[in-house]
Amino acid sequence: MIFDRHSGSLIGAARRFGLSASMAGKHVSAIEADLGIRLMQRSTRQLSLTDAGRAYYTRCKRILEEVDDANREASDAQQAVRGVLRVAVPSTFGAMHLGGVLARYLEQHPAVAVEVMLSDRYVDLLSEGIDVAIRIGRLLDSDLVARRLAPCRMVFCASPDFIKRYGMPKNVEELRRAPRLAFSEAVSAGDWTLTDPEGMSHVIDGPVRMAVNNTQMLLAAARAGAGVAYGPTFVFGERIAAGDLIALLPDHRTSELAIHALYPSARNISLKARRFIDHLIASFGAEPPWDRAPTPDGARV
Repeated sequence: MIFDRHSGSLIGAARRFGLSASMAGKHVSAIEADLGIRLMQRSTRQLSLTDAGRAYYTRCKRILEEVDDANREASDAQQAVRGVLRVAVPSTFGAMHLGGVLARYLEQHPAVAVEVMLSDRYVDLLSEGIDVAIRIGRLLDSDLVARRLAPCRMVFCASPDFIKRYGMPKNVEELRRAPRLAFSEAVSAGDWTLTDPEGMSHVIDGPVRMAVNNTQMLLAAARAGAGVAYGPTFVFGERIAAGDLIALLPDHRTSELAIHALYPSARNISLKARRFIDHLIASFGAEPPWDRAPTPDGARV
């Protein structure tokens, strides 16, 4: 649709498409006549979209983006995936879950090399030359494109030895009295929230026995019986499935965040990066491996 919605002007839109303002106006009038509706409100100073025009613009924009995607996919099918892919990943998530995923990606694309930056600090993709960043939790980069890879579910857990010594917490108050093992760099440090079956929200704010800025160390301390840990199932889920840890108050609902892949531009994303993100989505998905129940032979379904 020939309309510059930022300037509210047909002249600006016509200039972008190499048309005269009168020709652009004729195109819009022809579309309105064909549809039998008014797409724009005209005044002496500017044009604005009607509700129908706004909906029409949004739908047409989406269709054109899908055409662009189809064209890129058709072109990509004839190209080899090659080059150096630079990826930034949170340390624990990358160390625990990305090695095998990357190995399979490299096997599928032998002309690609991968450089991985494991870091929990904020990474500026453009200034540091990163193709894809994996981020967990709240997204702050409105200028980046994000694709959801998997849910990030939270869980309270403790070791069987800890429960043998202190007892299984049966309610929020008993959980609140248990010594806590806390991740010191959480987005909401100290804010352990869960919702009971009646829908009431509770914050667990008991004593912190140990605070640490690395969740793998937190996992080790929890398995050794030092206290109750709260964190993502991508850290604790497999140990809970194996019986090394026990989920606490499983009938209560905890927070659910999300794991995303971020990249600078949808139109200019490289083929190696697009293939990598597709591979991540296929590898993780709505029920990622760390949340799947093990089968009798130890595999995850």
